[in-house]
Amino acid sequence: MSPRDDTGLTLDELDTDGALREASELAENSYTRSQALRRTGVLVGGGLAIGALPVALSIGQGGVPASDIKILNYALTLEYLEAAFYAEAVSKGALTGSLATFAQTVAGHEAQHVAALQKALGSKAVKKPTFDFKGTTADPKKFAATAMALEDTGVAAYLGQVTKIKTPAILMAAGSILPIESRHAAWIRDIQGAGSSPLPAPGGFDAGKPMSAILAAVKATGFIKS
Repeated sequence: MSPRDDTGLTLDELDTDGALREASELAENSYTRSQALRRTGVLVGGGLAIGALPVALSIGQGGVPASDIKILNYALTLEYLEAAFYAEAVSKGALTGSLATFAQTVAGHEAQHVAALQKALGSKAVKKPTFDFKGTTADPKKFAATAMALEDTGVAAYLGQVTKIKTPAILMAAGSILPIESRHAAWIRDIQGAGSSPLPAPGGFDAGKPMSAILAAVKATGFIKS
């Protein structure tokens, strides 16, 4: 069910044992990414200001609807995946040049997102899964194709939840993180396409995807093991 990207690679093909789909089920029974963002904090200049939102406003005091908590955990699950993917790619040391710069920068962003979401959710945060990226982090070509698929998926995930978030602060945070994810997607597309195809901005509009579709695609990668 995963759409084929401009490189001819689908998430289903990346997913040898269905990990991204597993993330999908986690998100369905746990939470969503856009809502997670609202409650977490505001992204300023590409970095998430964890202290920008009064976290106590919040989950522990019953000030956030259960549906928003679900979205936050959905977001956290996806951020765990991305943060682990980029951290492993950096640690493997197989990337050079623009790919290495991209991986190092995005690894930092995703780690900030994880920390902010964990702080916002407190004891209600889902646990970090274990991952197996199947060699995609140690091969520059596979890394680039996988990163592009993950970033496109992340943007669609955030867009898919924006209208469902009920807490204004969480919506603000989600709206602040979404453009950063979009920049990641454009950046890796530019690197991958060397400025030609795929275009960093292939169209004038983009569409979100429902949680079930995103989680199915994530599980399909087989990256999530636990």
